[in-house]
Amino acid sequence: MIHLFINALPASAGGGLTYIRNVVPQLAARDDVRATVLVGDALRNEISESDRITVVKENFHGRAGRRFWREQSLLPDMVRQSGADVLLCPGNFALFRSPIPQILLSRNALYTSADFLRDLRERGDSRLWIDTKIKGALAHSSVLRAERTVAPSEAFAEELRRWTGRDVQCIHHGFDSESFFREPAPLPQNMRDQLASAAGAVKILFVSHYNYYRNFETLIRAVAIIKRKLYPRGARLILTCRLVSQDNPGRYKAETAAELVHSCKLEEDIIQLGAVPYASLHHLYRNCDFYATPAYAETFAHPLVEAMASGLPVIASDLPVHREICGEAAVYFPRFSPEALAERIIQLSGCEANEPETKRAQMRELGLRRSRYFRWNAHVDALLKLARHLANEVA
Repeated sequence: MIHLFINALPASAGGGLTYIRNVVPQLAARDDVRATVLVGDALRNEISESDRITVVKENFHGRAGRRFWREQSLLPDMVRQSGADVLLCPGNFALFRSPIPQILLSRNALYTSADFLRDLRERGDSRLWIDTKIKGALAHSSVLRAERTVAPSEAFAEELRRWTGRDVQCIHHGFDSESFFREPAPLPQNMRDQLASAAGAVKILFVSHYNYYRNFETLIRAVAIIKRKLYPRGARLILTCRLVSQDNPGRYKAETAAELVHSCKLEEDIIQLGAVPYASLHHLYRNCDFYATPAYAETFAHPLVEAMASGLPVIASDLPVHREICGEAAVYFPRFSPEALAERIIQLSGCEANEPETKRAQMRELGLRRSRYFRWNAHVDALLKLARHLANEVA
């Protein structure tokens, strides 16, 4: 039996939480593995102990730099005392003095994204630019220090290979369709009321908290075009966030996007739901017509798989990772072109295509089929195979 120590402290939002929420139950269901999971506030009440899962709860508060160095100082002893065989670091940064072999899961494309750094310069956000450069240097060093580095897509694995000169393995993240659709929890009533107000309009969904690299501004401008061209039917953009800085994780300033909504007179056309409970999220997908993502940096994008599994046609920015995940189940557009994004949605909505319903039906079928390729049990199988290999190397 192999014993993993999982440092889940960095999992505080988005894909990090999704990863831990899905991987730990997979490990708990297996007879050949034990896991010690170190969690912070975000997962404190979600990860349960069992015969094979030990949960360690810690609070490493303070600024990012202080938290990082505290982790580096305290984790080696915690790992050693756990008796684990292999350390799993799913938060982009390795433990620099690990007493056991470690697997680094690198899944942040911002440290290698020229578009993100350019975006920060254009926004005049020098503080976040410096922060990204410093974290990028630590992420680069982490790849060099870890015994193995794993990326969630081949596209990002290749990017990391070019960046570091090290071998990086691709192990796709997964999706548990049965678990995702099993939860009966309905959407909160206020969210159902907001969605009801969009009846008759083309409903376009985007699942993300606000940040720069998901490129909200291109999507907002596209909605203005769609609204004009689909008049009087109109369109509604459904967001799982609010365009208010303090309502979103990180240091991203949402006011520019909020001002764009106002200047485009889209206050009634963009529904800002705020954070949607994960157990209710499948109801939201099934209440919409299309899923659109204009992101200019990405490593996997779980919402794409969720959307395909929900039968939603996907319109995605033309990134290698999006093509890898969706294949022919999506249509693509240049990532900074609101005109092209609007054109794709208008064509699929039926106004400028001869057989839009046939195309949407084909996309739904291809998406459902494609979503079945990504399985958390397959991800954990590959991860454990790698962990056993590392453990055997030092045995």
